Amino acid sequence: MRVRVRVEDGDLGGGGGGDGSGDGGFSFLSWYLTALDKYPVATKAITSAILTLIGDLICQFVINRVTKLDLKRTFVFTFLGLALVGPTLHFWYLSLSKLVTMPGASGAFLRLLLDQFVFSPIFIGVFLCSLVTLEGRPSQVVPKLQQEWFSSVLANWQLWIPFQFLNFLFVPQKLQVLAANMVALAWNVILSFKAHKEIIIK
Repeated sequence: MRVRVRVEDGDLGGGGGGDGSGDGGFSFLSWYLTALDKYPVATKAITSAILTLIGDLICQFVINRVTKLDLKRTFVFTFLGLALVGPTLHFWYLSLSKLVTMPGASGAFLRLLLDQFVFSPIFIGVFLCSLVTLEGRPSQVVPKLQQEWFSSVLANWQLWIPFQFLNFLFVPQKLQVLAANMVALAWNVILSFKAHKEIIIK
C-alpha cells in the first residue's frame, strides 16, 4: 500500500549535507536528505503523515465536495500515515534492499515483484482494517475488504509498478525519495476515496 516514502537506507550514501551548501544558502533537498540520513524513521513517518493529510483534504474537498471537513476522518487517516505507513515502509524497504542486491534492471524488477505482489496486497488490507476500526466501524471491516481491497490493489499496481521501475532505474538515488513522494500524494487521494467509499449492502 502506498502511502510511499520510498528510500532505501543504502541509497543515501554519505547523506545530503554537502548538496548545495557551498553558497551558504538553504537547500530543502540537502536538509531533507540529511534528516533522512540522521533520523530515517521519524522523517519518513512525518513525511507520510503530511502526505496522507494533504491527500485526504484533496479527496474530501475536490472529489467528495464536502462543505464541512470531517476532522475525525482526517485525523485517523493522518495518524495511520504517521504511525503505520511511514515506519512500516522504512523497515520493509530496508529489508528489501538487503534481500535483493542485484543492480540494474534485474534488481529493480525483482524488488518490484516482491513489493507489489507480496507486500502491497497484505499492507493495503492491514491499512483498510486499521482505518475502519479506528473510525469506530469494526463491524464493517469484512464488508469493506470485500468491496474495496481488490480494486485498491489493482489501482496500486497501475500507479506504482511503472513509476517505481522507472524511479529505481533512472532517477538519481538521492532524488528517488522526493520523486516518489509526489506520486504518493496522488495515491493517498485514491486510497482515501476508496477507504471512505460507502459500503453497498448486497
